[in-house]
Amino acid sequence: MTQTIAPRVRTLVLLLLAAACALLAAAGPAAAHAALTGSDPREGAVVDRAPAQVSLTFSESVSMDDDSLRVLDPKGKRVDDGKPSGTGGTTYSVKLHAGLPDGTYTVTYQVVSADSHPVAGAYTFSVGAPSETTVTVSGQGAGGGFVGALYGVGRYVSYAAFAVLVGGAAFVLACWPRGSGVRVVQRVVVSGWLALTAATLLLLLLRGSYTGSGKVADVFDLGLLGEVLQTKSGAALISRLLLLAAAALFIAVLFGAYDKREDEERRDLTFGLAVGGSVVAAGLAATWAMSEHASVGLQAGLAMPVDVVHLLAVATWFGGLTALLVALYRGPSDTPVPALAVRRFSRIAFGSVLALVVTGTYQSWRQLGSWTAFTDTRYGQLLLVKIGLVAVLVGVAFFSRRWTAQLAEAVPAAAGTAREAAKASRKASGKTAVKTGSTAASKTASKTAPPGQASGAAKGSGGSQRAAQLARQRAAVDAARQKRQRDADPNRFGLRRSVLAEAGVAVVLLVVTTALTQTEPGRTEEEAKAAGTSSAVGSAPSTGAVTLDMPFDTGSQNGKGVLRVELDPARVGANDLHLYVERPDGTAFDIPEVKVALTLKAKDIGPLPVAPDHITTGHWSASGVQIPMAGDWEVAVTVRTSDIDQVTLSKNAQIG
Repeated sequence: MTQTIAPRVRTLVLLLLAAACALLAAAGPAAAHAALTGSDPREGAVVDRAPAQVSLTFSESVSMDDDSLRVLDPKGKRVDDGKPSGTGGTTYSVKLHAGLPDGTYTVTYQVVSADSHPVAGAYTFSVGAPSETTVTVSGQGAGGGFVGALYGVGRYVSYAAFAVLVGGAAFVLACWPRGSGVRVVQRVVVSGWLALTAATLLLLLLRGSYTGSGKVADVFDLGLLGEVLQTKSGAALISRLLLLAAAALFIAVLFGAYDKREDEERRDLTFGLAVGGSVVAAGLAATWAMSEHASVGLQAGLAMPVDVVHLLAVATWFGGLTALLVALYRGPSDTPVPALAVRRFSRIAFGSVLALVVTGTYQSWRQLGSWTAFTDTRYGQLLLVKIGLVAVLVGVAFFSRRWTAQLAEAVPAAAGTAREAAKASRKASGKTAVKTGSTAASKTASKTAPPGQASGAAKGSGGSQRAAQLARQRAAVDAARQKRQRDADPNRFGLRRSVLAEAGVAVVLLVVTTALTQTEPGRTEEEAKAAGTSSAVGSAPSTGAVTLDMPFDTGSQNGKGVLRVELDPARVGANDLHLYVERPDGTAFDIPEVKVALTLKAKDIGPLPVAPDHITTGHWSASGVQIPMAGDWEVAVTVRTSDIDQVTLSKNAQIG
């Protein structure tokens, strides 16, 4: 029967690997998790005068260096001062050189979002009038290329290894304590530790190049590695390595002192190992929760512990399945997995499923935000695939529970067979030892005995060797018979097949989960769409905008400047209003207060007040400004430069 099972196992494993590779290939480069929700000047805008600075607004905070935000002239030369600054939480700006000529300028950005993923893109705006440009406006492949693909593989291996390490150890402690002495189970847990350690080191080396240039040569740049260690992601990876050192001590005790203890002593040690192992496992899970999706956005303080519970539930289920599968197929015949251990794991797996449903529902609400995001965003579509796989996995687990309930182990017969085999082995060993002693004596006697007697002693020595060989053959036959008897149980055979199918679905589910961690959350994507832009480059430029320049002088010190009002698209309905305050030399500066009112005198409508929000230095903005009717509207702006000094300016704008 074993010969018929092995080809099926190999075939299924190959199919699972093929499915995993296909999903990883389809995932592509890591999607941006911080979306560009606004810019000043806007994409495709044509302004009368060159701005003093360029500002970008993201959906969440990002980190950047001197090359993260660049502005290029039509010939591809940089016209920024190379020192981006954050002035509004999620708004970042870079100053431009004075006296820029007319033409089309290109803004490129490459930053790292708060959840550790690279974000890159580009867009253009024009001064005076659009012109030809030698700069190719195409989105940069943030997190792409060979380094990006290798980083994705490292992430997948780290998730899978964490599950195998934690779930395998939990299976031994909670379900099958005698499994600590089974060599194949030991190899599974140790392999999980080695794979997680290697993957963490790989991610640490790749991190700088992954979020930067994407060049393989930068992987070994020690200066870049030093910069990575100062980031949140670098700290998380270093913490993971330190916790893995503690996990190594836990594994040594689990498969060393714990395995050698008797049942009574083992129970006393189990509590300490359970507490220590839980702390280490939770710490390892927290290294993901504190540096990725859960650490940013809504309710981060609640989302991080929920994410830790989610990861531990996945690891307990998937890793326990792996240990059980290996023990069922590769475990020694004299130490079969008992039905009690399978029933215990079935209960633990059921609890893990409940934890996954509760935490997964909360995470889905937090990352999507609406029902339409399920179908309109890539994150939602992947989440639907994950939900379907979980449903299939639960269905397969139901059959596993049925086989577990029907599992009828012939414990007395198996134990009797094992005892008989052990007795036969000990008896054969005893006879071999006696005969070996006789052989030694015969060799001594042969030195002084006549030739005929020496020949008889030699025959006795050959007989003892033959007896030992026969004893080994009988022991092998007994072991093979015992294995056949174990595998002949149809319920155990059914359990093995259902657990194999369950583990196969879990592998694909883990791939989809890894892809989800590299995909822009649906809530962020929808917010970017609602803001009229997205993290991708290539959206159509705005048209129909009205720009009004109004010089002002309130009569006080620093009371002179120029106020620029932009109304886009200057049509009936919702409009975006931007106000910019600059000194006479063109530098942006803040004033205590600015008010706006819109009036259509021909129809006796208004004044309609508008309360713009302060965005960055010298920049105010208001979205969704409703203009109910077309006509020649008066735009009145009140500028206050001190407690008592203010002036009201007005200009007319034609609204179509």
